[in-house]
Amino acid sequence: MQFAVVDIETTGGYASGNGITEISIQIHDGTSVTERFDTLINPEHSIPAYIESLTGISDEMVASAPKFEAVAERIYDLLHDKIFVAHNVNFDFSFVRHQLEVAGYNLQCKKLCTVRMSRKVFPGFASYSLGKLCNSLGITLNDRHRAGGDAEATAILLGMLLEADQEGHIKQALNKGSKEQALPPNLPKSAVDALPQNPGVYYFKDQKGNVIYIGKAKNLKKRVCSHFTGNNLGPQRQDFLKNIHHVEFEVCGTELMAFILEAVEIKRLWPENNRAMKRFEQKYSLFSFIDQNGYIRLGIDKFKKQGPSLYNFNSLSEGHSLLRMLIKEHLLCERLCFIQKNRIGCVGHEDGKCSGACVGKESAAAYNVRVKYAIQELHQMLPSFAVIDQGRTEDEQSCLWVEKGQFYGMGYISQYTDVKDMSEVKSALKPLPSNDYILHLILSYADAHPGKKLSIEF
Repeated sequence: MQFAVVDIETTGGYASGNGITEISIQIHDGTSVTERFDTLINPEHSIPAYIESLTGISDEMVASAPKFEAVAERIYDLLHDKIFVAHNVNFDFSFVRHQLEVAGYNLQCKKLCTVRMSRKVFPGFASYSLGKLCNSLGITLNDRHRAGGDAEATAILLGMLLEADQEGHIKQALNKGSKEQALPPNLPKSAVDALPQNPGVYYFKDQKGNVIYIGKAKNLKKRVCSHFTGNNLGPQRQDFLKNIHHVEFEVCGTELMAFILEAVEIKRLWPENNRAMKRFEQKYSLFSFIDQNGYIRLGIDKFKKQGPSLYNFNSLSEGHSLLRMLIKEHLLCERLCFIQKNRIGCVGHEDGKCSGACVGKESAAAYNVRVKYAIQELHQMLPSFAVIDQGRTEDEQSCLWVEKGQFYGMGYISQYTDVKDMSEVKSALKPLPSNDYILHLILSYADAHPGKKLSIEF
């Protein structure tokens, strides 16, 4: 079994927008290094100051060095029939494979990550960075952050791993069916193995236990593993994978419940890598208040998280359409509903459609009766129902509760619960925040599955 221990220095953290400045390849036969290749590389663009400070490699040093395409054939010959070994192998491999592809070579070989293998073979260390791991194992590390020194130390580490691996972790990782080398370097395979194939929500956490991403899945194991496949070499994905240290999950009875829980949890925890769901916000609300003359006023305004509202909308036109319908059906005053801005009186007053509340010809008491009927009709228009569906086990069923056009909450009830006893069902549910995104999901699902929808009477 032949290994190619690789270390590179680069101009930045992701392959698609940066270049290699130095590469060291040490061929290892399982016992010792038998061949070594080292060279600086001209990355064809400037080296950032912080990178120069870290590695000591300057623009002047690489100015006369070969470009990658000039040594691509030699590098490919050394790597293509070996096991590619590196400390955090996916980083080095992504750069080398990308540069080889640009030069016209398709690198296909097995990978072995010495970070992952060290965690298995030498458990219990506080850190598995190359520098601290070498200190813990007594490996002399010369020329830190230079390709040759780091590759030499990694080759020694590989030899120690091969010798100490009594449980066959390396052999298992190199099996054709093993997906372990595709996992992030700091995520234990046992955490992925523990994932069920049920619907649910998963939480990626960093080293300190902070949630950095929340996702939903129809199949938790399949969805989580999909994050680690593909050839996206961008900085966002590279940093994201590097920071995944833990994965936790919550099983849901249905995929719909996973959608809802994901939306709620993203709003609650605000993970740095969730962007699309963060952008969803309620925009407008229908509200009511009593003015200084005692008239109940209806109007559309921007959504306020803490303010009471009668109904919420995604667009101003949607809100005005509903309000105009209520005005027409109950002969309300356009001016008192902020539709007509005329200070003298509304158009409806002039053509007899308004009883004159806007100019004091109708008392507040008389006008408010119609407003209250309009609000009551609005509440009757808003749907109230439960969705009864499969649970997490055969002994339970799930329930989603919508009350007067607002999502109330969800949870699980026994298969033997009398679903006609609405108070008993509701008491078993966990109240959750509502928004139009969640409500739309539930309404669409209920329309598509009418047999699972149970009307609620008040």
